Amino acid sequence: MRYLDPKNDLTFKKVFGQNPDLLKSFLNALMPFEKERYIESLEYLPPELVPVIPGIKNSIVDVRCVDNHGRQFIIEMQMLWTDSFKTRVLFNASKVYVNQLERGKEFKSLCPVYSLNLVNDKYLKDDPEFYHHYRIVNIENSEDRIEGLEFIFIELPKFKPETMAEKRMAVLWLRYLTEFDHDNPAIINYPETEEIRKAIDILEESAYTKEELEVYDKYWDAVRVEKALKSDSREQGRKEGFVEGEEKGRIKGMQEKLENIVKTMDKNGFNNEDIALATGLSIDDIKKILYK
Repeated sequence: MRYLDPKNDLTFKKVFGQNPDLLKSFLNALMPFEKERYIESLEYLPPELVPVIPGIKNSIVDVRCVDNHGRQFIIEMQMLWTDSFKTRVLFNASKVYVNQLERGKEFKSLCPVYSLNLVNDKYLKDDPEFYHHYRIVNIENSEDRIEGLEFIFIELPKFKPETMAEKRMAVLWLRYLTEFDHDNPAIINYPETEEIRKAIDILEESAYTKEELEVYDKYWDAVRVEKALKSDSREQGRKEGFVEGEEKGRIKGMQEKLENIVKTMDKNGFNNEDIALATGLSIDDIKKILYK
């Protein structure tokens, strides 16, 4: 039996965008909530975030919902890290927060917005941690914070089950996202939990139509193209940086050699006019070299 990769846009939205029970379990496992703040129920909201700023394109998020406490959640699966991703995440969450305030309502009616971002890439290369929680806090006292917006970024390639051993469901959900893929479809001894089993069943290839499988494959083609372009861009940047560095080094070497000639001629009794004639430098440049 072959299983599809849950990180694909098609499968991710089918699992978490059409099954509120799975999404509730997923969020309760991965969000930084105390038990008394767990989500009891939720409902889906339209994923399209229509901008209020003219000229800015619409943003389509993967999954968006509101829970029984009025808290809104934006969930995104990002296959490749880009420098602009954090900015887009901040923009989307801020827009959701502001759009809650309907005419005639007070600011105190605003509910928190949480942005959960699953990144199938490493963006903090020197940080071994894979779970990153961002809040608006007082720099001098992190316990003093402004409520309203919170952001969670999870670097999936860094995930190791033993680092979250005390959070069983979080481990199971992250294993679900990281251990299933189209190249290695084997199930790795999953404990029988109702939510995980249901989520696994949704990934069975036989449950998808021919048209859906074509969409699934096209998504991976797009990811491969984007990855190749990103790699080519980095390589070109390295080459340009190397050439630029070589040129800067050559120019610096010539300047140092010219300065040594000026100082040597001065020590041997040549006046500034003679040095200028020999080197092509101006009198002012020669003075700067001799008196710096």
